[in-house]
Amino acid sequence: MIDPHRYLEALSPLAMRFGLQRMARGLEALGHPERLAPILHVAGTNGKGSTCAMAAAALGAAGLRTGLYTSPHLERFNERIAVDGEAIGDGDLSEAVAEVRAACPWHDGGEPEDRLSYFEFATLAGLVHFAHAGVRVTVLEVGLGGRLDATNAVTPAVTAVASIGLDHTQWLGETVDAVAREKGAIFKAGVPAVVHAVQPPGVLEVLRQVAAGAGAPFEVAPAGWEGQVALAGAHQRGNAGLAAAALRALGRTGLAVGETEIARGIATVRWPGRLELMDGVLLDGAHNPDGARALAAALAERSPGGRVELVFGALGDKDHRGMLEALAGSVRRLHLVAPATTRARSAEELRSAAEALGLAADRYDGLADALAGARLAARDGALVVVAGSLYLVGEARALLRPR
Repeated sequence: MIDPHRYLEALSPLAMRFGLQRMARGLEALGHPERLAPILHVAGTNGKGSTCAMAAAALGAAGLRTGLYTSPHLERFNERIAVDGEAIGDGDLSEAVAEVRAACPWHDGGEPEDRLSYFEFATLAGLVHFAHAGVRVTVLEVGLGGRLDATNAVTPAVTAVASIGLDHTQWLGETVDAVAREKGAIFKAGVPAVVHAVQPPGVLEVLRQVAAGAGAPFEVAPAGWEGQVALAGAHQRGNAGLAAAALRALGRTGLAVGETEIARGIATVRWPGRLELMDGVLLDGAHNPDGARALAAALAERSPGGRVELVFGALGDKDHRGMLEALAGSVRRLHLVAPATTRARSAEELRSAAEALGLAADRYDGLADALAGARLAARDGALVVVAGSLYLVGEARALLRPR
């Protein structure tokens, strides 16, 4: 049996190919596994993963077998496809990969334009696994954007849009209105559309217009959540409010989730890499300026006075200057490193941006050295933080995990 990880890696994970035609063909060939359980479909720039995790935890608390599909993964591909909080095992992943290949012979043997992208193949494999696992409900996170994202080939029971900001502008547009239109394109006729209350100026109206054009009932979620929230950071209260509102909308479609279960899920959810403390190091997946501002607010509470040693790395298509500017007042020194991916921005580029902002910075050849440097500088009790890229956070988790 072929190694599923080697096969998926051969599909060029970093290549971007948008469009719904290949997904529609794949879903039909597989007998439409996405139709076997209602779907909560979640888009957004920041917080969509946290929202999905909270919703899945609440659905599990209600006793519903729940599939959760998210991206990217931090350490292993398996994290992307989970049932009741358990990542798919390699055996089941191998079976799902084999089933997709068997149903879609044009993927392996057709023309280049027929081949499924890495993300399309992963999405199909996830939906196949959920069908075999007999899930009662699926929580599906958009990969990038919404309109042409592979996940938009499904017809969900409820859609939700988290906070909108500028990210992936080369694909989604240079303004928050343009980004909102791309993400709001997951709205479907007759399908409830629930959106995060806190948005940039004008974005709520844009999303309202998109929903009206699609014929989707529109609802703005409560701006916060008054109960206990397991995930750290004030911004998570807004994500909790969105998850709760989306679950209530799902309940109105016939899949009952009580308030007690919603509260339990939000209070107990685990979502790695988001203000996560491991071995004395705070890890956060902030990878755009809005995420960096949320991190800065959290650091102001955790370490007043800016006693923070920040290990920072970013991808080449990210606004590294905007992130560093957002974090400038919250850290005393940067420890710069390129994440271990071909999409990374060089540490030297990062240092040039840091120096332009007047930030003290050291450059390292690898994450282990950067962490060692930050810990040495933090001997006076300062907080060591890793942020700037989910790829970097995944590397850090692997290094910091107890052996």
